[in-house]
Amino acid sequence: MIAPGYTDIDKKEDLKVLHGMGYAQELSRSMSRFSNFAISFSIICILSGGINSFAQATGSIGGAAAGIGWIVGCCVSACFALAMAQIASAFPTAGGLYHWSSILGNRFTGWLTAWLNLLGLITVLGAINIGTAFFFVGTFGSGFGITGTPGEIVGFVTFITVLQAVFNHFGIRLTAMLTDASGFLILGATAVLIVACLVFAPAIDITRLWTFTNYSGDAGGGVFPQSDSMSYLFLLCLLLPVYTITGYDASAHTSEETEKAAHSVPQAIVSSVLWSSLIGWVMLCAIVLAIPDLAAGAKQGWNVFFATMDAIMPVWLKTLLYLAILLSQFLCGLATVTSASRMLFAFSRDGGMPFGSASLAKVSPTWRTPVNAIWTAAVLEIIYVFLAQFISIGGTNIYTIVVNSTLVFLFLSFIIPIVLGMMTFGTAKWPNPGPWNLGAGLFKLFCVLSVVGMAIIFYIAIQPPNDKVLYITIGFIGLTAVLWFGFENRRFQGPPIGDQIAKRKAAIAAAELAVGETGY
Repeated sequence: MIAPGYTDIDKKEDLKVLHGMGYAQELSRSMSRFSNFAISFSIICILSGGINSFAQATGSIGGAAAGIGWIVGCCVSACFALAMAQIASAFPTAGGLYHWSSILGNRFTGWLTAWLNLLGLITVLGAINIGTAFFFVGTFGSGFGITGTPGEIVGFVTFITVLQAVFNHFGIRLTAMLTDASGFLILGATAVLIVACLVFAPAIDITRLWTFTNYSGDAGGGVFPQSDSMSYLFLLCLLLPVYTITGYDASAHTSEETEKAAHSVPQAIVSSVLWSSLIGWVMLCAIVLAIPDLAAGAKQGWNVFFATMDAIMPVWLKTLLYLAILLSQFLCGLATVTSASRMLFAFSRDGGMPFGSASLAKVSPTWRTPVNAIWTAAVLEIIYVFLAQFISIGGTNIYTIVVNSTLVFLFLSFIIPIVLGMMTFGTAKWPNPGPWNLGAGLFKLFCVLSVVGMAIIFYIAIQPPNDKVLYITIGFIGLTAVLWFGFENRRFQGPPIGDQIAKRKAAIAAAELAVGETGY
């Protein structure tokens, strides 16, 4: 059935683009433009990253981290989003980043991007769900006798991950319905939180939002080590917006399930970043203004948000807000399962996984979802969470180390296709832009700014107490070199190109028939 506003001509165009890249319409193309926006908006989820990482603002330079630092960090993410949107319009496929790097580069750049993005998505899913678990412990845990032991965290994460996978299993329509609702829930809960913070704030001192105060070391609850450099601490505060405003690659990963993808996906990428940035800025400013004593609040470290809510908010309102935030964080994880599974499916479809590619690339004819990829992503995340809770390196929990490594891996998977796009735009590899087009000048400007942003992100991600991230990144690069030159270079063929696409015509028709796709 064609959705209202989605014509036969639109569907033919979507099929033409997908077939032109050598792939069948196996997934169900039933996501509207709003649904594609909502899935990225749900993963960005300012009520997840913005709240769980809020101490990175107060533990660095205080209120100016929200008033000024958030804006700067969001501008960095926006450069990536704008450059990626341009590429997404031209190549709207599931697992978008992997295909972009393969088409605009070569087999190796595609393979490397796929592994960086997969590793980032699985670990960020773990980070989101662990954050949800700790949020539950801090808000409702005492009522259930849960204190936040490693075993309890693993059990809680396992429970919600299974639920997230179940919802994903039963079709993109159900997933889209839930993420659509998540978008409205985030907007509504954030609006209530903003108003409540301003109404119940003991006093409003707006100068906090541009006042730089050194809260490093013990003054900031040990979130960052002691430093006398305000410029250095300002860079560290950018971890909050950069970590929060990510996940917009989900719009690209669900391209094959989105109506008028070449138009809808780039618009969704940009709008999800824009609205999350603007609304998140107002929310964080309101929280900073609501803290009764900023110095005392900063000293609370990672507990600053909860301490502020306890100090100013009526119990009934605080409880309702916590419920809404908890549900938003659960749906954030659900949308991340969708994104990770589509990346895993797309990479496996081209034989990218060394074992089980054929199984992971299967699409359920009943639900039109890659069910094996969904459950594999869920299992991998649960294994990671178990290791993250029970293993430490040099006294530092693996979770803390890998969360910051995740930031590096995700943005590296963004920057590779962006640089390749900048180099190939207007050449034989990429002769024509998609319908969403910034123009060569603006596109290349945002590409250059993204490279500068990548340098900043890498620098701040490896600073103490996260200095082990550098060794993890170097180790990963070394491991990929061994795997590529030792094994994958001979095995992995990459996505279809040239004559290979024409030869897939019969296979495409058979694959679509198998899942009941009639085409037009």
